[in-house]
Amino acid sequence: MHDLKGTLYKWYKKNKRDLPWRQTNDPYKIWISEIILQQTRIEQGTGYYHKFTEEFPTVVDLATASEDKVLKLWQGLGYYSRARNLHRAAKMITEQHRGIFPDTYAEIRLLPGIGPYTAAAIASIAYGLAYPAIDGNVYRVLSRYFGIDTPIDSTKGKKEFQELAEELISGSDPGMHNEALMEFGALQCTPKSPDCENCPLISGCFAYKMKQIESLPVKAKKTKQSHRYFYYYLIEQGDDCYLEKREDNDIWKNLYQFPLLETPKALNDRTIILQKIPFLPENSSCNFLSVSATRKHILSHRIIWARVIRIEVSKDVKIQAPYFKVNKKDISKFAVPRLLELFLEELNFEK
Repeated sequence: MHDLKGTLYKWYKKNKRDLPWRQTNDPYKIWISEIILQQTRIEQGTGYYHKFTEEFPTVVDLATASEDKVLKLWQGLGYYSRARNLHRAAKMITEQHRGIFPDTYAEIRLLPGIGPYTAAAIASIAYGLAYPAIDGNVYRVLSRYFGIDTPIDSTKGKKEFQELAEELISGSDPGMHNEALMEFGALQCTPKSPDCENCPLISGCFAYKMKQIESLPVKAKKTKQSHRYFYYYLIEQGDDCYLEKREDNDIWKNLYQFPLLETPKALNDRTIILQKIPFLPENSSCNFLSVSATRKHILSHRIIWARVIRIEVSKDVKIQAPYFKVNKKDISKFAVPRLLELFLEELNFEK
């Protein structure tokens, strides 16, 4: 194990990327980076990290911002519940910890949206506490190197990897150790076609010796994806159009969108044009301007098939709440799902 760690740390010092959150021990900034990077590539996440830390330099600044402002800044990252939890946690730190980020693993874990991995990353990097941060990269490195085929998404697997990771982190600089393992998985021991011939750990790697690189790590569960069919109505009234706020406990909660009709199956163009539009008052007429092509949008558990129906109504048509009128030029001020943002770019509404 000592040889593994020594070789790994030497590799890390030589190959680690120069990333902005590696230049600070501020737990707040480390936390921001970890939440942003949970499902985001470094290239994309770095820009969001700079935007967040410039707009909200301290946890109190984040806590006192409006949720709309936080969601707008998050727009494009997806998984909006993370942004809402970030905001809730900042308020909790401000109210319960006088704006000082908690410095124990147990207290960090109590914050909304922080699981074992994120808490361990913050505790080890910011405070030097010996908690192993086990993300997908770490599961992959440990599984391949030690030849562990217990599924990483099983209770038994999580316990086995946790015990091994705790043994490995012992006697090391915890923050550097965690970052080295994660970086090695991200750059060297990659999911597909890793460069094994130039790997410094090749001599001790079980998966390389046994030709099991492609089969490790093992995952037991396959995510089932459901299909949903979204029809957004861009209702134009002069220079204005209508929006609504998503308030149900569903994807994209508290984001804004055009009035939405969701159907159990896909509709053909004829049905779209002939059916009653539920957002318009009885007996009001409209002009159909266009029906967009279908856009496929993939989320972790769902595939959304979406279209935008662009219609025009006269000035005297009154559309009731929850729909509200905005000038088309002002749509960019509202936080919308990435799916709708792509449609808006096609319509030249997003500048």
